[in-house]
Amino acid sequence: MTRLDYYFSVISPFTYLAGPRFGALAATAGVKVNWKPLDIMALFDRTGGTPVGQRHPSRQAYRLADIARQAKRAGLPVNPQPAYFPANAAPASYAIIAAQNAGGGDMFALVQSLLAAVWADEKNVADDAVIKAALEAAGFDPGLADSGLFTGAEIYGRNLEEAVAAGVFGSPSWVAEDGAVFWGQDRLDDLRVHLAGEA
Repeated sequence: MTRLDYYFSVISPFTYLAGPRFGALAATAGVKVNWKPLDIMALFDRTGGTPVGQRHPSRQAYRLADIARQAKRAGLPVNPQPAYFPANAAPASYAIIAAQNAGGGDMFALVQSLLAAVWADEKNVADDAVIKAALEAAGFDPGLADSGLFTGAEIYGRNLEEAVAAGVFGSPSWVAEDGAVFWGQDRLDDLRVHLAGEA
């Protein structure tokens, strides 16, 4: 089975928009996904990116319009300016790491639920109750939110280092076994072609 490293942030709107289509692609292509949540602000700092609030107003305005357009195209509800953004992504990321290690649930459902909490449900993804509800709904023990925090923090930091080394600079990003990097929810078709060996 083909391995695919998936680098993402739980506060990224474009990761939210990619979710359902990536889930369908992974199922069709038969890939094993290595879920690698990371600190997007630290990634920007390491790779020359600019946090949203520091971008030129024209870039900020375009981003909001694009989020709305892409959400409509994907058939997903969205608030381009959610109440809890940016939130502390670490607690939810640690829970994702713990869930992947524990197994037994639906990782796609878990990650999409946490992303939807930010971008559709006006919830704080750093809130313990929000994280536990997402874990339980996806078939995981909600207690995972309280366990393995040291391991979660260690892996969260390692994911950032691995992302930088792999050439990743944004979320969502996929890195194929051959090292090819695909960035952005609008590159899923390119990823599909690559995984199929068509290009």
